[in-house]
Amino acid sequence: MATAGARRKWATTGMVVQVRKRRPGEAGDDLVRVGFTTSRKVGNAVMRNRARRRLRACVDAVLPGIVKPGLDIVIIGRAATTARPFDALKDDFLKSLKKLDAVDRITDEVSCNGV
Repeated sequence: MATAGARRKWATTGMVVQVRKRRPGEAGDDLVRVGFTTSRKVGNAVMRNRARRRLRACVDAVLPGIVKPGLDIVIIGRAATTARPFDALKDDFLKSLKKLDAVDRITDEVSCNGV
């Protein structure tokens, strides 16, 4: 809820990303916390779970070592998440992080085509 209240979000075809910087003194100042959610608009339970699994895999492929510490990130799956190519999902996520000023540094193995 606090992340949604921060009003820092970026929507792409594959997902919506919300970011909140934790205040000094909050638990986990040096950690990045990530949450996933999908609504019934995505589809039945099987489709929602598939969307969350794909989003988790996307985060595991992109996130380590490039995000500023002390952030809460919420990723919301959309109807297109399950059908979107995986490389496009990764590019959507990286583009969202850049737009929300959450990127600390970009490594060579992570690329964002067109951004």
